[in-house]
Amino acid sequence: MRISEKSTDLDDRQPGTSAVAATAGSSDPAAPLVVLLHGRGSSEREIIALADHLPPGPAYAAVRAPIAEGGGYAWFANRGIGRPVAESLTASMEWFRTWLDTVAPAGRPVVLVGFSGGAAFAGGLVLADPQRFSGAAILYGTLPFDAGVPVTPARLAGLPVFVAQGDQDQVIPPELLDRTWNYLLTDSAAPAYARRDPGGHQISGQTLRELWGWIHERLSFLTRSGADEGTTGGRWSALPDGTLPSRAGQRPTVSWTIPQEQRSDNAPLDLQEKLFARISSLPGVSTSQSVISVPGARGLMIEPDPGAPVDAFLVPSAGEFAHQHPSHDGSLHLALPPQLAADAVAKGWAVAHPLAGIRLARGMVMVYGPRDENELHVVAAMVETSHAYATGPNADIM
Repeated sequence: MRISEKSTDLDDRQPGTSAVAATAGSSDPAAPLVVLLHGRGSSEREIIALADHLPPGPAYAAVRAPIAEGGGYAWFANRGIGRPVAESLTASMEWFRTWLDTVAPAGRPVVLVGFSGGAAFAGGLVLADPQRFSGAAILYGTLPFDAGVPVTPARLAGLPVFVAQGDQDQVIPPELLDRTWNYLLTDSAAPAYARRDPGGHQISGQTLRELWGWIHERLSFLTRSGADEGTTGGRWSALPDGTLPSRAGQRPTVSWTIPQEQRSDNAPLDLQEKLFARISSLPGVSTSQSVISVPGARGLMIEPDPGAPVDAFLVPSAGEFAHQHPSHDGSLHLALPPQLAADAVAKGWAVAHPLAGIRLARGMVMVYGPRDENELHVVAAMVETSHAYATGPNADIM
């Protein structure tokens, strides 16, 4: 892959500052752009070499300072403590966005890939402006907690994230790795594809191979599906006042590998059966073994309306819009409008599927099994909303 460097003058926010970008891959200005952000002590020419191990088709770029002198790197060195560090991160992000706007106007997909200190910088960028990006890989690093960027529930809803960490990492503080992992895989609402390596603070060959596939599938999904849908607003038509209440208590443990399953605080068997009896009797629904899930998962299918969005189904060709997992699990997978999927995660009822917006519906979530009769009614209403979404364009979900 040919690598070149180009200097770009920026605006007067930082007079005399220019961006030097090492580039590789496509030279088409409309091609998706993958920006590689290096770790402390590295350089743009070193990390751009990763493009040789990533899918052909996109354009790749790695940018030189001032990122290397502050921003994510300063935050990482100081563990995110202190206002000067937050101000440094903010200034560096503004500098980066000025450069990005010159090479990737609105409408051009941009995926960030950050390693180590570059992961903190990538995390700050997507947390500050999640709608600007089409995905982010947080590799062997941490999000910039306490550095002035929002880390709120559902902040990254609809934004696919690839996260990789090393079990023996001696560079990143373990409490920050754990906090990053837990936020990305739960409260952020990001569809988070996760990997844990047995090694330390370096990118493994297997991580590179899986990152290759993740980038390829994400960009292919965008090509097929067009621009991402919004993640705000929406109404739960089957719930009082159209509002989803907050779920009580802690989230259950959920596997971070595929198949995704609930592993604690599972629904009692009698409630699982009551729920299935209710949702399987929805208008036009037939049931059978799920086309996409594990053996024993009960799929809910309808005959797709020609006007129903593809994102309303887990398996469009089969009309499967939801399924209930076997009794040892009891959770469900649903396809929801993206804005309602974000609400379900933020209110504690669900977690995003790792491959939502990658090869599966943008609003695919795993809803936890009901623990009591009150939760049974709420979960059933969520399935009813999924059913209405799949029924057609005039469904009463908004």
